[in-house]
Amino acid sequence: MEKFTRLTGVAAPLPIVNIDTDMIIPKQYLKTIKRTGLGRALFSEMRYNEDGSENPDFVLNKPAYRDAAILIAGDNFGCGSSREHAPWALKDFGIRCVISTSFADIFYNNCFKNSILPIVVSPEQLEALMDDAGRGSNATISIDLEAQTIKGPDGGTIEFEIDPARKNALLEGLDDIGLTLGKGDFIDAFEKKTQTERPWI
Repeated sequence: MEKFTRLTGVAAPLPIVNIDTDMIIPKQYLKTIKRTGLGRALFSEMRYNEDGSENPDFVLNKPAYRDAAILIAGDNFGCGSSREHAPWALKDFGIRCVISTSFADIFYNNCFKNSILPIVVSPEQLEALMDDAGRGSNATISIDLEAQTIKGPDGGTIEFEIDPARKNALLEGLDDIGLTLGKGDFIDAFEKKTQTERPWI
């Protein structure tokens, strides 16, 4: 899995509450098990008109935000049905960090498994970040996972909390399999001990 240490990029404002996984990646795109190619379908029902043309009013279609790496979103982001395709689509588009006041649990967990950093901030902090993101291509935000800080375009700093184990997994680029393989010596020792003490197993 790709490591996450520091990220500096344009932040796109999406001040909508209760953005569910079907809004992030509609159900018709769930047939694939590939993690690539879903970026074009990200937010497709808001991003495209019925004839397939781009909706110029949607934030990610605006020139300043086409290469956004950070998403500043409303409360309860990622709610709805469980689908790992949601973080896949965000990552494939280029979004490496989502900042909100709260996340649905399953989506939040899936982000860490796909090298995306979900950050929880206070409503007041989110409002300030939304204002920063509204500056378009000047809305460059820097995130330092090791220091657990967000720096806005004017240099203001917001500190955020994160579970130490999840933080380490992102810094080291380890998914669940990688974390398990990291315990290889302990697993081998346990199996050898078991073979000696209970050879009938």
